[in-house]
Amino acid sequence: MAEADKAVTNVPSLGARYRDYFDIGAAVNLKTIESQQGVLSRHYNSITAENDMKFERLQPEEGRYTFEAADRIAAFADEHSMKLRGHTLVWHNQTPQWVFEGRDGQPADRELLLSRMKSHIDTVVGRYKGRAYAWDVVNEVIEDKSDIWLRSSPWLDIAGEDFIAEAFRYAHEADPAAILFYNDYNESDPVKRDKIIRLLRSLKEKDVPVHGMGMQGHWNLNGPGLDEIRAAIEGYASLGLQVQITELDISVFDFEDRRTDLVRPTAEMEEKQAERYDAVFRMLREYRDVITAVTFWGAADDYTWLDDFPVRGRKNWPFVFDEKHEPKPSFQRITDWQA
Repeated sequence: MAEADKAVTNVPSLGARYRDYFDIGAAVNLKTIESQQGVLSRHYNSITAENDMKFERLQPEEGRYTFEAADRIAAFADEHSMKLRGHTLVWHNQTPQWVFEGRDGQPADRELLLSRMKSHIDTVVGRYKGRAYAWDVVNEVIEDKSDIWLRSSPWLDIAGEDFIAEAFRYAHEADPAAILFYNDYNESDPVKRDKIIRLLRSLKEKDVPVHGMGMQGHWNLNGPGLDEIRAAIEGYASLGLQVQITELDISVFDFEDRRTDLVRPTAEMEEKQAERYDAVFRMLREYRDVITAVTFWGAADDYTWLDDFPVRGRKNWPFVFDEKHEPKPSFQRITDWQA
């Protein structure tokens, strides 16, 4: 065990603490399954590939699949008796340009694009059938701007809005046992929430096999409000869907905060983060009947996608384990409670 991971054995297991509530997951990559192996294997019982199951990583060229990284992550899950979530099949981002191009260099037509989508989903979901228990099938198709419903993308422009339903149907055909999620961010914003509900309701009315809503949960110390998160959970659950928090991190900076002077979080930030995590998890535990997993978008503060985003050159500390994989005050607050 790495020296930095010794401390994690002296505290309760986070996954075990929530065994009767919901799974506790973490996003991983090839580096972190090595560098964070101790904290992952002790505290998390589910993993999601951060990038290595996305379209551009798995099929960079038509018909040439590169499964090596994804296979290693799946093997890590098997080795440590963890559940595996698949992420993500259809997204406007991280999809190679060839997917949208025709044989003659012109844009692909609808028939060709949907056939490529089906082939990709058949191959990828089929490869991990029986191992990936769930998939984020469609990612982030709702537009943030209040007056527009669906995000403009080549998927939408070429295939029309029913590409969403087709993706779910293809995924269900490839693995009828897999739990299929729609996944999005800003999912608690009332305007976007209602648009997501509109989409999910329309899919359900067409008997599209969508089983869950993935609330990404990229939140910060001040927002969204707990009332907004609660309303979102209840709204999605009212459609008969299970809910998962799929990409949880609580940034110590508001999105608009552009400061770059900190080399470590202030004591005030750590305390506010602990209070925030405590309040969020207290509420999530109330919804144990509909929430089936809470997945952090990373495992500890030594690696997070929030480093350099949205401010280049700035470190962030969004998790409940610090850069040495030691539990932070936020960890204590979400594990020290009475049922």
